[in-house]
Amino acid sequence: MSGVQGYPRVLVEGPVSLRPPRIRDADAWRELQTRNRAWLSRWEPTVPPNSPYMRRLNYRQLVRRGRHEAMQGRMLPFNVWYDESVDERYPGTERARMVGQMNISGIAWGSLCSAHIGYWVDERVAGRGVIPTALALAIDYCFQTVGLHRVEVNIRPENAPSRRVAQKLGLREEGLRRRYLHIDGDWRDHYSYSVTQEEVPEGMLARWRAAQASPIG
Repeated sequence: MSGVQGYPRVLVEGPVSLRPPRIRDADAWRELQTRNRAWLSRWEPTVPPNSPYMRRLNYRQLVRRGRHEAMQGRMLPFNVWYDESVDERYPGTERARMVGQMNISGIAWGSLCSAHIGYWVDERVAGRGVIPTALALAIDYCFQTVGLHRVEVNIRPENAPSRRVAQKLGLREEGLRRRYLHIDGDWRDHYSYSVTQEEVPEGMLARWRAAQASPIG
């Protein structure tokens, strides 16, 4: 397969955008990783000691690998950007900057047409609705452009903020996956949340906008 329909593409909703990674964003990525090391270390994937693939990739290598995987139809990488200067809820003067990553990975075609989405965000903007908005953008993109049928998000039980993201968007909790991913040095349990195309005929962004507009949203 030579690429995925509609990729690369920039996805935008208000102050939040998803942008395909660029080599020239390496410095911004390194600054984010360094400043958020303590914030992210509990949730970052690690490599099992007995794995033959022990090498950790730098940002440029990650960008190149992501482009290759996208061309093979297996993964669609994005960086998360946030423009505080146009955010009506949290108005500020800072212009658009990178604040995290969101990857659509494990894409399976054929009779499955499914993928899973992983993400992380800068601690400075956590709680502002950046990741729920970015995830809604990604889900609509998967269903409306890429042609997938099912999307899932897998989250550690201890990661309450990330679980709230899935709950805010109305993703269905499907149960606990024991020792599912190697995170922070060991195999960790994860709750699996999912949604299918039929469950959001109006689109996930429309659902998220309605949730934000409601008195208890």
